[in-house]
Amino acid sequence: MTFYVAREGSKLWRRICMETFVELQLLAEKWKLLLAGLIFQYIHGLAARGVHYLHRPGPTLQDLGFFLLPELGQERAYISETLFTFLFVSFVLWTFHPFIFQSKKFYTVLLWCRVLAFLVASQILRVITFYSTQLPGPNYHCREGSKLATLPRPDSVLEVLLINFPRGVIYGCGDLIFSSHMIFTLVFVLTYQKYGTKRCIKQIAWLLSVCLSFLIVASRKHYTVDVVVAWYTVNLVVFFVDKKLPELPDRTSGSPSPLLPLNTTKDRDSKSKEESLKLINGNSVDSADWRQRTQVNGKHLEDVNGVHADSPKNGT
Repeated sequence: MTFYVAREGSKLWRRICMETFVELQLLAEKWKLLLAGLIFQYIHGLAARGVHYLHRPGPTLQDLGFFLLPELGQERAYISETLFTFLFVSFVLWTFHPFIFQSKKFYTVLLWCRVLAFLVASQILRVITFYSTQLPGPNYHCREGSKLATLPRPDSVLEVLLINFPRGVIYGCGDLIFSSHMIFTLVFVLTYQKYGTKRCIKQIAWLLSVCLSFLIVASRKHYTVDVVVAWYTVNLVVFFVDKKLPELPDRTSGSPSPLLPLNTTKDRDSKSKEESLKLINGNSVDSADWRQRTQVNGKHLEDVNGVHADSPKNGT
């Protein structure tokens, strides 16, 4: 038992080392794209922080979802955040599974370049939308009478740039249309829908996305329109951006990775054998044809008997 565990542990370690070597090569090539995507996540948070200074509390707008779904209240508002955190962490862990499991379908670095492209495109549209019109926030801390409904004037630029993460994100107001939680959730689910392999997990992921949509409305973090707009906007963004991006190389086809050093010993041996055959049989001989040939008057003939049969009978 100990020998088996040690052997499997050694295989796992070699697999992790080889995968890390490949991914580091890709990271050295794509680090600018990844860095740009991460920087924009900060810019998106900065924009959400900025609109909070412009937010003006007011009466909650009439909303169909508010009529149909009872409010969870401040005590149960954590339910939607817990489900979102579970989806977020699960997706991140899944993107790194090629480091451990043998069933590799994608490269982690290339997948995250794709995911960040979807997120950035969706978030640009979101920033444009919620800066165009500021709606009164429906959440309990954004309503009239709450001290957090409008941020006081900042004392310094540094106070704005720090965005008070994560409290500033959780207790933000004004960045409503459309839901940022649904942007991340739908991008993750659509990515797994394309590159994941477990059908049951795909179905569960879509079901949890629908549940999260209802929980967001029930916790009054967003209006129903924020969730509805997110559903069709993110799907359209992913559809069109995905067509513009180069397709990921499929690692399940069994072809060797172009980044891994190839074993060319067999190729060299095959080439040497082919050259030897050409030297024996002549340069014009196909290496796949190993029939014995006889040389007559400097010419290669297929069959010796055929030569005598074609010779003149009378010697003329």
